[in-house]
Amino acid sequence: MKKLIALLTIVGFMTFGITNLFAQEEQAQPEEAATEQVVETVAPAVEEEVATTTLTPAEAPTTFRESIKRQFIDGGPAFMGIVLVILLLGMAISIERIIYLTMADGNSKKLLAGIEAKMQAGDVEGAKQLCKDTRGPVASIFTQGLIRYQDGQSLDEVEKSLVSYGAVAAGKLESGLSWVGLCISLAPMFGFMGTVIGMIQAFDAIAAAGDMSPTVVASGMKVALLTTVFGLIAAIILQIFFNFIASKIEKITSDMENASISFMDILVKYNKK
Repeated sequence: MKKLIALLTIVGFMTFGITNLFAQEEQAQPEEAATEQVVETVAPAVEEEVATTTLTPAEAPTTFRESIKRQFIDGGPAFMGIVLVILLLGMAISIERIIYLTMADGNSKKLLAGIEAKMQAGDVEGAKQLCKDTRGPVASIFTQGLIRYQDGQSLDEVEKSLVSYGAVAAGKLESGLSWVGLCISLAPMFGFMGTVIGMIQAFDAIAAAGDMSPTVVASGMKVALLTTVFGLIAAIILQIFFNFIASKIEKITSDMENASISFMDILVKYNKK
């Protein structure tokens, strides 16, 4: 439930930011138009001079944000909006996973050194408390092993418990990764669907006009290509997040396996005394 609330919060903030950005741009356009009307009525002579020196709207340079906004609107709100929602949802899940994995990636060497010092002093309870006070899946696995070691179970049983809890911890690390993969697949699919629908609209416009002029064909083709481009961009962004998360999971899993082997060596070493 906490993860769901966190994801919805992140998506809400992202959506609010984009909506606010579009609203500010839409408010700026009427203000610019009103300013132009005042200039026309107050100083017609000045307008002629400015017209010769300033750029026309077609020649005026547009910012990257304005260009993206215009292309997004031209692509149509239906499929472009779906692709945007998929992108925001995938990014929200990815950010939540990155935060979780960053917090789970602890210093296993320092923990093992502390456990060995406690075991050398014969303080099994202290070693167990040290693991409880340390965050991360490695510390949780060691806690379960020390509980069974303290209960008098054999080293083979302790090792089996480490393997079992390690598999559970690895599953928690990979939780949510499949949803990111689903978003990566859905984004270009909806983009291609928009492409097909845009092509159909282009042929409908040709049939209605009775003429295959470049103007009639260009509008439908533009919608078709824009949805594909935005779908591919969303998939590329999410794929980068996916690979980064997968690499962190692989690193933590490898660290868990190496630390578990070192932990068993410590138990074997001080179990003989």
